[in-house]
Amino acid sequence: MQKNRFIVAVSLILFGSLLATFVQTDGGNIRVQDVRFAGSAGNLMSGHLYIPAGVDAANPAPAILAIHGYINTRETQSGFAIEFARRGFVVLALDQTGHGYSDPPAFANAFGGPDGLAYLRTLAFVDKDRIGLEGHSMGGWAVQLAAATWPDHYASMVLEGSSTGTFGAPAGTPTTPKNLLVVFSLFDEFSGFMWGAPVPADIVETDKLKNLFGTRQSVEPGVLYGDIAQGTARKLAMPAVTHPGDHLSRDAIGAAVDWFELTLDHKADLASDEQVWYFKELGTLIALLGLAGLMFPLVEWLVGVLGYTGARTTPFSEPVGPRAVLNVVFAMFLPIVTFFPLQVFAPAWSLLPQQITNGILMWAWGTGLVMLLAFWLWYRGQQLTLADLGLPLAKKPILNGLVLAGSCCAILYLIVLGVDFFFNVDFRFWVVAVKAMSRDQIVMFLIYLPWFTVFFGILALSLTTQMPRRATLSGQMLFNGGVLSAGFVVLLLAQYIPLLLGGTMLIASQPLLTIVAFQFVPLLFLVGLVLTFCHDKTGHLYTGIFLSSLFVTWYIVAGTATQAVPWWF
Repeated sequence: MQKNRFIVAVSLILFGSLLATFVQTDGGNIRVQDVRFAGSAGNLMSGHLYIPAGVDAANPAPAILAIHGYINTRETQSGFAIEFARRGFVVLALDQTGHGYSDPPAFANAFGGPDGLAYLRTLAFVDKDRIGLEGHSMGGWAVQLAAATWPDHYASMVLEGSSTGTFGAPAGTPTTPKNLLVVFSLFDEFSGFMWGAPVPADIVETDKLKNLFGTRQSVEPGVLYGDIAQGTARKLAMPAVTHPGDHLSRDAIGAAVDWFELTLDHKADLASDEQVWYFKELGTLIALLGLAGLMFPLVEWLVGVLGYTGARTTPFSEPVGPRAVLNVVFAMFLPIVTFFPLQVFAPAWSLLPQQITNGILMWAWGTGLVMLLAFWLWYRGQQLTLADLGLPLAKKPILNGLVLAGSCCAILYLIVLGVDFFFNVDFRFWVVAVKAMSRDQIVMFLIYLPWFTVFFGILALSLTTQMPRRATLSGQMLFNGGVLSAGFVVLLLAQYIPLLLGGTMLIASQPLLTIVAFQFVPLLFLVGLVLTFCHDKTGHLYTGIFLSSLFVTWYIVAGTATQAVPWWF
């Protein structure tokens, strides 16, 4: 069984990575390079450069600078980049400052937009007179600042889920930016912040959008305003998706393709609806599932190799009954009750430079302390020892758990490095992604790790003892994973049902953290599986605690923004 699971997981990783790289390179017709270059402030910038076949200095091609949004990385733009490159455009998918492998801090140097445009223009195979700018969300502000810095160095622009005159971006007029397509989705969570309309469909009535389009009437989606030859063209597209849904929208990507072909005078043989990017997304999803699935046969194998046979005892657990039901409800809904309030008040600690990670850590510790207090109140009358709860205070199980979890996570990390080296893809689906860390992110990982380990220790204690025990290991794993993740499913439904019905989110003031919450569903489900499985295989909680904290801390640190220059720089 262990061998079969191992073969399946490795096969998924290989197949998914091969599929992803095949689609990303259009079967070898596009060369994708990992590029690094110096920004104007001497900072390191990172990107993926897509170069179509036949493009060289003797045959230059039009180019597009594509920039992702906040707490994303260059790979998030791959759907747009693939379709642009398949139609003959050179594409630079840039890591914003403080994101991915670009130096921190985030928000610095105009988000890196001017540096990306300047680099693109240094390439001999780029037609300097036909450069387009495309940015999603905060990436839209980055490309607007690039346009403001170099107003003669671009020809047209696409703003995806973004706006003019927001967070440092220049105020839009009927003539600037040049030849602009605004793609703003019908269910975009940021409509109030971006355009001043709480209901996304109502942005067409805002003065901000009307002034940009040079009209006093409601802006009509799909209608061409202005004149391309004069650089004053304007158009609005409103696909029926959410803000992060732009990345998975054939309509959003197709609208951008059509606009650049029109405004950069480059008509390809492919129609805009002839798209294949979703097969790359499918490939990286398959690989991601394989990577997660590989944890379990790896743990089994390492238990045998390292000789950690485990105690094989049946620990204390809550019997089925009213108390157990109450425990389940408490475990499901406490994390979502604390999710917004605790993260909002997270301080910007100078020693901990990632604000989103700080917020998650504040949420984890606050929730964990409430869990621990509830656990003590619930069981204070019972004579339970730490050994009864799966946490024996002995050197051997602690060290065994640390070595086993560390070995498992190290193998997974080497696989991620190998896939990146050989295939130039990460493990991703939409906003859920596992990728290798930069040198400085590794330091951040080591700083955040102990704090998250404490939280997962409390979570493991609560999950193992307070959840009713199922007859089979697989049943217990699925039950525990469901308990940890179900509350966030409820939170997302409560937020999005009103939005999808044509209104606003239930808590409209938290669009960013709502999008962050999407990632908690698969992450916490996986944590439930890991904690339960490792406990069964080792007889204690330490392996599951260490493995969960290692993997989740790696995931968070590599995938979010670094807002402050770390103190060790």
